[in-house]
Formats: sequence, structure tokens, C-alpha cells
Amino acid sequence: MEVDLMLTLVSGIAWTVVYVEAIRVGLRDRTYAMPVAALALNFAWETTYAVTDFRTGVSPQGVVNVVWAAADAVILYTYLRFGRAELPGFVTRPLFAAWSTLVLGAGFAVQWLFLAHFGTHDATRYSAFLQNLLMSGLFIALYAARRGPRGQSLLIAVAKWLGTLAPTVLFGVREGSGFVLGLGVLCSVFDLAYIGLLLLRPDGAGSGEAGPGEVRGVRGGFRSPPGPSR
Repeated sequence: MEVDLMLTLVSGIAWTVVYVEAIRVGLRDRTYAMPVAALALNFAWETTYAVTDFRTGVSPQGVVNVVWAAADAVILYTYLRFGRAELPGFVTRPLFAAWSTLVLGAGFAVQWLFLAHFGTHDATRYSAFLQNLLMSGLFIALYAARRGPRGQSLLIAVAKWLGTLAPTVLFGVREGSGFVLGLGVLCSVFDLAYIGLLLLRPDGAGSGEAGPGEVRGVRGGFRSPPGPSR
């Protein structure tokens, strides 16, 4: 039981670090520090299971879920505030609003489908690890799209890895879930690859700052100076 509590605490602290650092980096770099599809799923997961927990009585995990949901709401603000600048010029404000609503709504729909099909116990685990694996891959894609670490940090990468590794051991090893263990191992593979990218900074990655004649633009990378204002 002490080991289980320790693993739970490691996961909770590490993910809290991820969220706080993502807010800090996003505001600093005037961008969003978590891939939007993963952000939508995370926000939906935390709000859904916070409500579920509080319906059956206040629990420590339910309180943590509320704190995480509040942090994700701030990260979501950074996406809504700065995200449109990451997209091509044809994405108008109404189109950006519609797309953002669709992604966020899809996040909630996915969580509710998991909950309806698997029940609370399994849905919390299966959906969390699947969206975690998605996030791991999308962080690497974000690095590639932005041509470097703008809006990202090594602290986020390491904390995410540890925050996922702990429940992988807890649910995959100690509780004997092969499905969770397999997903957790895949998360570690992608997370370590992402940490390697941030440490090695491959040639051409740079610091994410725009060079002469370039502005930040398409999907977080760079594009030529924009055309007519929109």
C-alpha cells in the first residue's frame, strides 16, 4: 500500500508540474504549450471524472482532478489567445472558433463514450493512457512543426514521462493490466524520444525564433510574411 501511495503521489506531483510549466511557457512564448487535441482530451477527462468522483463523495483524486482541470483551463486560454497565429491565413476568427469548439466537444464525446462502454474503473485508465500516448506523439510533432522548442521545455517533457511512468507501474505491473502496461511502455518510448530531441537540439532546430523575413505561423512553424490582413 505504501508503494501504491508513493506512485500515486509521484504521478500527481509530476503532472501538476507539467500543467504549471505549460502555463508559464505558453505565456512567456505567447503560444500554447500542449498539443490542442491532447489538451481537449485532458480537459474533458479531468472535468468528467471530477464530477463523477464528487457525485459519490469528496475524494483526494476528485480534488486533484479539479485542480488539474483548472490548470488545463488556463492552458486552454493560451491556445484560444495565441493559437490562431499558428494557423494559415485563411483560418478566420469564426473558423478558428468553430474548429476549437469541435475539438473540445470531441474530447468530451470520447470520454463519455469510454465511460458508457467500460464503466468508471476501466474508462479512467484506458482513456487516460490512450490520450497520454497521443500526447507523447503530438509533442514530437509539435517540435517538428515549430522547427524547434518554442513553447516547450525539458521540464514539461521529463515531468510528463515520470507522471506517466508511475501509473504504468501502479496499474500495469502491480495491478497486472497488460493493456495499460503496453500503452505505458509505448508512452515511455515516445517521451524519451522527445526528451532526446530537447536535449540534443538537432541542427536546424534553432531556438524557435523567427529569422529575417519570417514570422511565426503555419501550425507553430514559420511561414512567409502574411498577405492581406484578416
